[in-house]
Amino acid sequence: MASTRDIKNRIKSIGSTKKITKAMEMVSASKMRKAVEAVLRTRTYANLSWLTVLNLSQSMNGNNGELHQLLTPRKEIKKVGIILITSNRGLCGGFNAAIINKVQESIKKYQTIGERATVEAEFVLIGKKGAAIHHRGHTIVADFPKLDLASEVNEIVPVANLIIGEFISGKYDKVMVAYTDFVSSSKQIPRVKKLLPIEIDKADESLGIVGEDSRLGLDKKFVEEKEKQHAQSGQFTYEYTFEPSPEEVLNEMLPRLIEIQLYQALLESNASEHSARMAAMHQATEAAGDMVSELTLSFNKARQAAITSEIAEISAGANALAE
Repeated sequence: MASTRDIKNRIKSIGSTKKITKAMEMVSASKMRKAVEAVLRTRTYANLSWLTVLNLSQSMNGNNGELHQLLTPRKEIKKVGIILITSNRGLCGGFNAAIINKVQESIKKYQTIGERATVEAEFVLIGKKGAAIHHRGHTIVADFPKLDLASEVNEIVPVANLIIGEFISGKYDKVMVAYTDFVSSSKQIPRVKKLLPIEIDKADESLGIVGEDSRLGLDKKFVEEKEKQHAQSGQFTYEYTFEPSPEEVLNEMLPRLIEIQLYQALLESNASEHSARMAAMHQATEAAGDMVSELTLSFNKARQAAITSEIAEISAGANALAE
């Protein structure tokens, strides 16, 4: 059994660690509340922007117009660009490992010929921990800084401009964004969603768009149901008029839609990161408390054993003198 001095030093060391993890838990809780507020503020805007683009695209299709280049799917997928959003620091449990593993699973869907990938994947990173994807044999083409709390959409504009330009130039046939979706403080789900081309008529649960998130309350099915209800109730069907034209409005709206989707993904990831770190630090604090309790019990046992040993020695000495 360790000496009482060693046990006492361990108790002191673990107590100091417990104070640090408790402080980190409180800091993460504060950041999480701000991140969640930001997520809730932007969801309505993402909802309405998607509805506007949906109406515009349907209007152009109804007039037999050509699809916008950001809406036109490629006949063959040769190269995919993936925007990977991770954290800058660790101590957040399996937050980063979960999203990286999710991306790896998505990439494997394209590996159909032996071990050779039929589609090449390149990564644009937001967050330092995403660099771990390089060790899995993937190429990183850009790395953007990530703030703990995103305050405005301008912070994501450089990323949006990069991927839009690369998609239009033909470098990427598909662009996806990998992030961690915030459900609650105790549940975060890693997701990989298709960003470009924007598909109006095709619903894809695993690689969808921000507008198809059921928590936003709006998707293509929702719009169709509302139109059917209006038709059955005898209400008039409204036709939108866009000025100067649907094409020019789309030219302005689609890049903004990409930006808000990326911004929404960043906010979701930030809220998930702080929630995961808060939970990890809470578990670490509880574990430290349990260790202190166990060491305190061991300390008391060691001290009692030392006292018993001293009493036995005194008694033996007294008996020896009596004889």
